[in-house]
Amino acid sequence: MTSSESGLGVGASLRRKEDARFLNGQGRYVGDITRPGMLEVAFLRSPVAHARLRSVTKPAGAESKVFTIDDFPGVGTIRANSALPGFRISEQPVLAKDKLRHVGETIAACVADSRAAAEDLAALCELDYETLPAVFDMRTATLPETALVHDHWSMNAFLETRRDDDVSGLDAIAAAKVTRTLKTSRQSMAPLEGRGVLAEWDSRLEQMIVTTSTQMPHVTKSGLADCLGLDEGQVRIISPDVGGGFGYKGILLPEEVVCASLARRLGRPVRWIEDRFEQLSASANCREHHYILTAWADKDGKLLGAECEAIVDAGAYSSYPFGACLEAAQIGSILPGPYVLPLLRCHTVSACTNKPPILPYRGVARTGVCYAMETTLDALARKLGITAEAIRLVNLVPPEAMPHRNLVGKVFDSGDYPESLRRAVKAIDIPAVRKRQAAGETVGVGFATFCEQGAHGTSVYHAWGIPFVPGYEQSHVRLSPDGVLEVRVGVHSHGQGMETTLSQVANEVLGIHPSKVRVVHGDTALTPYSTGTWGSRAGVMAGGAVAEACRQLSVRIAAIGAALLQVSKDDVVVEDGKVRRKDTDSSVSIADVARTWYRAPQNLPRDVDKGGLEITAGYRPDPDTGTHSYAAHAVIARVDTDTGEVVLEDYVIVEDGGKLLNPMIVDGQVLGGLAQGIGTALYEEMPYDEMGQPLAGTLADYLLPGSSDVPDARLEHMETLSPWTTFGQKGIGESGAIGPPGAIINAINDALASIGAEVMDLPATPERVLAAIHLAKSGKQ
Repeated sequence: MTSSESGLGVGASLRRKEDARFLNGQGRYVGDITRPGMLEVAFLRSPVAHARLRSVTKPAGAESKVFTIDDFPGVGTIRANSALPGFRISEQPVLAKDKLRHVGETIAACVADSRAAAEDLAALCELDYETLPAVFDMRTATLPETALVHDHWSMNAFLETRRDDDVSGLDAIAAAKVTRTLKTSRQSMAPLEGRGVLAEWDSRLEQMIVTTSTQMPHVTKSGLADCLGLDEGQVRIISPDVGGGFGYKGILLPEEVVCASLARRLGRPVRWIEDRFEQLSASANCREHHYILTAWADKDGKLLGAECEAIVDAGAYSSYPFGACLEAAQIGSILPGPYVLPLLRCHTVSACTNKPPILPYRGVARTGVCYAMETTLDALARKLGITAEAIRLVNLVPPEAMPHRNLVGKVFDSGDYPESLRRAVKAIDIPAVRKRQAAGETVGVGFATFCEQGAHGTSVYHAWGIPFVPGYEQSHVRLSPDGVLEVRVGVHSHGQGMETTLSQVANEVLGIHPSKVRVVHGDTALTPYSTGTWGSRAGVMAGGAVAEACRQLSVRIAAIGAALLQVSKDDVVVEDGKVRRKDTDSSVSIADVARTWYRAPQNLPRDVDKGGLEITAGYRPDPDTGTHSYAAHAVIARVDTDTGEVVLEDYVIVEDGGKLLNPMIVDGQVLGGLAQGIGTALYEEMPYDEMGQPLAGTLADYLLPGSSDVPDARLEHMETLSPWTTFGQKGIGESGAIGPPGAIINAINDALASIGAEVMDLPATPERVLAAIHLAKSGKQ
């Protein structure tokens, strides 16, 4: 019996091991951790978007409790470099110096025995500053007359990229051409747990220990050591339970550097816990894109080419380690999506503005690009008089072309993209929608198809020039004397259920029951180096590393077990938690092997493998250009033309993540992403006024979808194995968040097609829906 057949290994819908502590309130987050003598920190933050900072006056009598950048002369700036030609480097001070560049930027750290007292100190500080014009609109940020966010730059752009295929002849041969101007709004990620930091200096070890809510402990360690002027052995990062990340917890924080500096200076533990106002108004934002997209097609809807002018609002600084250009610089490579696109001309700008620095949010540029491409495809279909599904089917990469290298060099490993769309079309009731439309109902159906590159490695990222490049993912496995397997990994779980899935991987190789597998993660002192959890990579990379380490360990287990069975190691197999003699029932348990190695070594021959029962192994797919999961989303939406309200009546997702390590966990990931994608499509928006002031400082203003806003979606899985990964698995953690905006807006526009209205800006709030209807009725759309 194989592990999979036992219902415990790879492919089994095993209940999550970690849920017991989470559901019983026994999770341990940064906010749950205290230390004797601990001080709390509150930050004095910039009240304006752009200004010359003249001085900070500390409260009289409390000067020793308030710290500005002048109090940390040896602390470095946060500096995210890139090797991309033309990239402009920003120096982000951990506490503002000379200039303020966005509302909420940290200016001073105030310490007290309680957060309330620390906040009182911050309120007593006095700022002297000269207000400057705020750069609030990415579309005008690069104009010559616009104020410079960084005075030594020539323009407000981190980077421009170009691809210049010749599309000049397409007008003459195309049966249809459409151009759409589209915009996505700035969002603020909203994990249940905000960010938090607890720093303490261990004078005996001469080590900075920082407990922080991060999804990338080892990368945070490198960045923090660099800023503090310490060697990396003097920094230990502990990331306990993390209440959601989504990319938001994937950067080095100024607050982490400041808290660590304070802890060493004061000789006391120092903690900062982010409140929701800070999280919404002062922290990294995401997904603010602007597109002018033109597409040409022949009479059958087959794409002839596309031209795109895209701007991404990257905020004031380039965050470490990902950088400000991760969104915009990817647009040109993501735009073709799952389609065969012969020609592409694309110009992108990563605009620098007086807003918080952007961060890659679940989907990382794909959500906006998918929205732009999918809505433009529907516009082409309407112009040609063909269906939305027909134009997609004629353009999707066919299964016989796999593996497929597309126009921009993306290599699709495997899949049947058209089949996923056909299944979505079959599952959604299009005839019923058309019947309702004929009866006068304002209801529509929308589709979105996309592919998601995940687990891409060295060959992709070294060209980007970011401060880290993923290489071989490592795992350390150790068999304890009682037969329990300890698995140590450098990735970190913030909701993905890794403690369960990686136990299943170990079970698949060794047959040890998942309850006897302990996954250790989130501590740089205990785990092998990893770039962390991002880019839908953990299932592929950490899963592959754990499998490889367990396979190497099984060789040693087999040798010891064979000695106990008094046969050659070539005559045994390791399976179902045992070392079994081939073609017989004679066996010893892996627990007996461990017990003998550690506690009764006299029973082993002298020539047994001296390596012991622990292994560190590395894994990297070959090639490591990434896996490509894909999906088709289909939705039915009803629009109230009097109020602008949109109701999602039905939602279908057909996705292919290769071999699903745990289908139940995958379902949870896809449905969670769907909720976030619905937020992007219909609700979430962080608006800024002309002074660069954020206008949604609470969750009463910043709307998140609730349970009644997320339909009971139907999921269908396809499992086309990747030929390049250990079990055929593909990265799928971000998939659910990519497709909803494109599908939902297409459904809204299908519902409004009879009156000629189109919604082109996200989110499709009632105000925007009504505005589109008004424009159509007035003939100005």
